Amino acid sequence: MTNGVVQLAIFCAVIVALTPIIGGYMFRVYTGERTFLTPVLAPVERVLYRLIGVNPDAGQHWTRYALSMLLLHFVGLFVFYMVLRLQDVLPLNPRDVPAFDPALAFSTAASFVTNTDWQAYSGETQISYLSQMIAITVQNFLSAGIGMAIAIAVIRGFVGRQIKTLGNFYVDLTRSVLYILLPIAIISSIVMVWQGTPQNFSDYVTAETLEGGKQVIAQGPVASQASIKMLGTNGGGFFNANNAHPYENPTPITNFLQLVLVLLIPAGLTYTFGKMAGNTRQGWAIFSAMGVLFVLALVTVYWAETQGNPLLSNLPIDQAGNMEGKEVRFGVANSALSGNVTTVTSAGAPNSMHDSFTPIGGFVLLMNIHIGEIIFGGVGSGLFGMMYYVLLTVFLAGLMVGRSPEYLGKKIEAKEIKLSMLALFTLTIGMIGVPALAIILPSSSSSIQHAGPHGLSELLYAYGSATGNNGSSFAGFNSGTPFHLTAMGLCMLLGRFGFSIPILAIAGTLGAKRTALPSANTFSTHTPLFVGLLIGVIFIIGGLTIFPALALGPLAEFFEMLAGHSF
Repeated sequence: MTNGVVQLAIFCAVIVALTPIIGGYMFRVYTGERTFLTPVLAPVERVLYRLIGVNPDAGQHWTRYALSMLLLHFVGLFVFYMVLRLQDVLPLNPRDVPAFDPALAFSTAASFVTNTDWQAYSGETQISYLSQMIAITVQNFLSAGIGMAIAIAVIRGFVGRQIKTLGNFYVDLTRSVLYILLPIAIISSIVMVWQGTPQNFSDYVTAETLEGGKQVIAQGPVASQASIKMLGTNGGGFFNANNAHPYENPTPITNFLQLVLVLLIPAGLTYTFGKMAGNTRQGWAIFSAMGVLFVLALVTVYWAETQGNPLLSNLPIDQAGNMEGKEVRFGVANSALSGNVTTVTSAGAPNSMHDSFTPIGGFVLLMNIHIGEIIFGGVGSGLFGMMYYVLLTVFLAGLMVGRSPEYLGKKIEAKEIKLSMLALFTLTIGMIGVPALAIILPSSSSSIQHAGPHGLSELLYAYGSATGNNGSSFAGFNSGTPFHLTAMGLCMLLGRFGFSIPILAIAGTLGAKRTALPSANTFSTHTPLFVGLLIGVIFIIGGLTIFPALALGPLAEFFEMLAGHSF
């Protein structure tokens, strides 16, 4: 166990060390300052603006910024859908895999366009190399870049003084992809190829097993997709087993690298926020709240998995902890770390089966997703998701002391609070409302594999993952029915747009306001007191919303396990 604790501590230390480095770099990129890549990429950037007809100096009102974002999303959705529907007649299809049916094509397109990457198909048997590249990999860049662009626009609104625009969506997106995502993805892809991840267009290989059987092993451009799926917190695997597959994640080095990539940008954006606000302590306060919640979740998951299952405690197989559904090469520590990292963010690419975690371990993973994935969260979406809770914390703190709430010198009024609650309510609809409907319909409830509370956990995880744009699954749940494919696809769109559009509206209203100078009565938002209040609000509003449902799922299963019952 000591070895595992050391590994987890090293990982956390690396994230803390990299946060100001990547955060400072992103600050320079988005403010137009010169970087070491400017001599190479600035000419490319200018050419791209001319090709798409964008004036990089023209700002956009929040409404136009949001419309530009929606337009690109729906164009991407249409193109993605058509590629999957026509992949049987398109090139780079060495195994002649057929086209997707309409419901599966819609669900998959909605999944990747919204940065969810829920996969109701098997990557190595149902999708061509061309579809992997021009549909999945391209959207992995675009959906991540869009999230980062929205986050930067939101920061401008929060820190700006009487501004009418939030920047230019196409400029922010171009810089996100060109200066940040693409260079890091290229370097990490090279490292993964060095470690054994394939990057080719070769036909599938047929191997003979030790038992004398035949096994068909897929090849393809794996490394290029695996790097951006983690860096962009996308999570869509090239193979069905995702990060547990030895081609996508062949060694402990790639495992560590990929998990660092997941948190790299979400953590760095907190520092970028502080730099753009002119006070890095503001960014570190948000990072601290995220970090405390992350460590609490990680410690709980690791402890639960090392305890194992008391029903198996007398068996030698359980002496190392709960190894069911985990890769031996990663062990309990790295499986717990992966489970936590991929649920506090929108990565959804675990290296083990969450369905096989202990009830308490599964409870934490479910809670990570259902509070909105704001513990670092997805690239961009984690930061602006956390801002909802920041506004609510400031508002509640103001009520406690009888003063008008302010954040960064801006008065927080009823409009901002109403929009914040609207965004959080949309998550509740998808995460609790739609599963409640699904469980009473025989045609949809039959998709649940296990009986009892574990089956409820499967359902809650599926729709929490879809609405929270996470993409991982509890396994065992059959999402391939027309009802679930359609309902989950709509939940993905709801979770993406119902969460991003209100925050742009809030940024627009805050940006137009005057900034008041701090006084002796100003509530400080970069102190340990504020961090503690923020964590409390997250638990009260985010946690208690889903707690009753989770009490009937993993918590009920935990107490049944202690009583000697299994499902």
